[in-house]
Amino acid sequence: MPKNLIVDPTVVRKPGVLKIKDIPLNQYQPDPGREAARYGRETLQRVYHDMLLIREFETMLDQIKRQGAYQGIKYNHAGPAHLSIGQEASAVGTALPLDVDDFIFGSHRSHGEILAKCLSAIDKLDDGRLMDIMESYLGGRILRVVEKSEHSDPKDLAIDFVIYGTLAEIFARENGFNMGLGGSMHAFFAPFGSMPNNAIVGGSGDISVGAALFKRVNHKPGIVIANIGDASSGCGPVWEGIMLSAMDQYRTLWPEEVGGAPPILFNFINNFYGMGGQPEGETMGFGVLARLGAGVNPENMHAERVDGYNPLAVADAVERKKHVLSEGRGPVLLDTVTYRISGHSPSDASSYRTKEEMALWEEADCIVSYGAYLQQHGHQSADDQNAARERLVERMTRALELAISPDISPRMETMKTDAIGGMMFSNRRQEKMEDREPEVLLSIEDNPRVQSNKRKSRSAYGENGEMLPKSKVIAYRDAIFEAVLHRFHEDPTLVAFGEENRDWGGAFAVYRGLTEAIPYHRLFNTPISEGAIAGAATGYALCGGRVVAELMYGDFMGRAGDEIFNQMSKWQAMSAGVLTMPLVLRVSVGSKYGAQHSQDWTSIVAHIPGLKVYFPATPYDAKGMLNYALSHTDPVIFFESQRLYDMGEQFEPGGVPEGYYEIEEGEPSVKREGSDLTIITIGATLYRALEAADILEREYGVSAEVIDTRFINPLNYDRIIRSVEKTGRVLLSSDAVERASFLNTIAAQIGQLAFDHLDGPIVIVGSRNWITPAAEMEETFFPQASWLLDAINERLLPLPGYKPLTDQTETEMLRRNRLGI
Repeated sequence: MPKNLIVDPTVVRKPGVLKIKDIPLNQYQPDPGREAARYGRETLQRVYHDMLLIREFETMLDQIKRQGAYQGIKYNHAGPAHLSIGQEASAVGTALPLDVDDFIFGSHRSHGEILAKCLSAIDKLDDGRLMDIMESYLGGRILRVVEKSEHSDPKDLAIDFVIYGTLAEIFARENGFNMGLGGSMHAFFAPFGSMPNNAIVGGSGDISVGAALFKRVNHKPGIVIANIGDASSGCGPVWEGIMLSAMDQYRTLWPEEVGGAPPILFNFINNFYGMGGQPEGETMGFGVLARLGAGVNPENMHAERVDGYNPLAVADAVERKKHVLSEGRGPVLLDTVTYRISGHSPSDASSYRTKEEMALWEEADCIVSYGAYLQQHGHQSADDQNAARERLVERMTRALELAISPDISPRMETMKTDAIGGMMFSNRRQEKMEDREPEVLLSIEDNPRVQSNKRKSRSAYGENGEMLPKSKVIAYRDAIFEAVLHRFHEDPTLVAFGEENRDWGGAFAVYRGLTEAIPYHRLFNTPISEGAIAGAATGYALCGGRVVAELMYGDFMGRAGDEIFNQMSKWQAMSAGVLTMPLVLRVSVGSKYGAQHSQDWTSIVAHIPGLKVYFPATPYDAKGMLNYALSHTDPVIFFESQRLYDMGEQFEPGGVPEGYYEIEEGEPSVKREGSDLTIITIGATLYRALEAADILEREYGVSAEVIDTRFINPLNYDRIIRSVEKTGRVLLSSDAVERASFLNTIAAQIGQLAFDHLDGPIVIVGSRNWITPAAEMEETFFPQASWLLDAINERLLPLPGYKPLTDQTETEMLRRNRLGI
């Protein structure tokens, strides 16, 4: 919310009429002479070859799925195969004007798009670069299979490389592009600009925006295309991605030399059907999908409808829009009209469509019509086309034989090794994602907050051991600021964005001091679009940049569920380690704001494979843990308690170091040594546990050891188990509601790993299984020191003369569970 953007009531209250620009529909006019001069005979023939190749590839899969055989070769494919038969012209036309530096992201129906983009890249790359890519990818595993056949040149070899690599991936073979871990709906080949395809409808709608941001922020060549279906126009991630891509600030606030809006084209592959119904006429109200652009910006997103059954019409549109995007005038929307002759999947038999309708589209078949165009204008004879088809059948047959062979194309031995588990995280240290000078506005030494912090105590305590005023100490928020500022000056790719990240200094003043130090394109506000924030962060990271994104409250993770649970968590493993995810998602855990702003959802993300989950409770830990996260390449959900932002460092001698340091990942921290009882905490409840430990020591002579886990995943249990073996008693507490909290997972692990050393039950004290009440009633909801003492007295260690304030008996536990509260 920059102060220089004035909202003038005399302007916004002025009467008038908003006029919408015209949106062109199918305006391309074929001109055989002009097309021959523009593309040349060889390219026009290649368009037909590529369309035919895709058709034969998909036909092979269709026959394998429905009949169990192709060209006499039998195979039972258990996995999915969402086919795009009929859409070949749109795929090839889209890829024709693209360079290797141009990226496409797709959907669950993207075999044709993968092949088209890869074939386009093969045509544009020189032989030496082609061989380098094939020899280096997965150690040359795919190349070693296909190079045994005869090939006329590297480009001919590369075509077999792409067909076999894609097919082996679909069949879950180790020689697939992603070692079989992506499969049919997620296959891609990044070296040729074919980026991840998404099984979630509309899933690429915001991830692709992050990829475009990566290109714009880091001055990279090329554009990004999100190939998404017409039914995805009803999906939140798509609309949130569009809003993020169309922000005015790219033109009003970002430095002009950055280049304007992210180069993103939303290419709606409009085949008029979605699993949720028939968008046009049933489940949507737009009439013509291209109309959607009119609701986004004055340029209508440069929207137009394109005849996707004419590959040259599509190529013309994409080439024109590429110029718009390269000039920073995006985003762009294309409504590419096509038809899916195959069903949603081979099993549905197209029962939701009439035979009459399908016959109309089959009569207009894009391959037949384009083949006739080539013949009519002397570019290719019918005999040449038949010969090309026969050669492609031979290619597909050969690829199929190789891909189904258990000896040539084995599957990953997942049960005998930690193969998949080993790919969940990259665990790679990388100080900077690119080796160049970061773009900053101030040096660290000249930063006003850094100068202000030098006047503060690094510890919560004064020279005489007195607790200093909060305004006089380096607090939790300052520690996080120092870690982020350091990485901004180390990694030129680092960006930070979210809801109010810039001008206020962040909602909780963590980023105060960054506004004047970091240029707009590296630190900016986004719409209130949590899905797009997390999705764009995912796209930015998987393209090779480092990002810190922020969701203001943990409760808002529900608005970004797909992006957190299905996207940022899975792409490292689904890519077989080809991609990394250097991403930190900062999430605050609130209080005082009631039922929808005060929830601790650590257990939810801890349940999702592929996410690292941190929750520091002290300034020292916050800085060291964030330093670690920002120097590595895995996705980290970084929880921060709003209760702690102004807390000083109470544990580390000397306080928070001014220089750089890291906390070893996964290691819990003993905050207080003890011998009679172990108290394990997550998050801000650490301080309630210490309060209880003081009372136990002072009034009852009980020595409690207090351990802050700091990490949720990964978590090294060695120190926890040693403590339990020493004390024989353990209590766990956090601010998360007790039912299904991560405390229960820790308890289960302790129960198995230290059972013989326990002298009592494992006791869990979490928040009540209620909605979070208003601030005035929070003491009845969040664990208090008295609750811990009550539970210890009742279930672990009777305290002489103790009078409980709450009911922590087993009878009460049974009652609450019976009622679900």
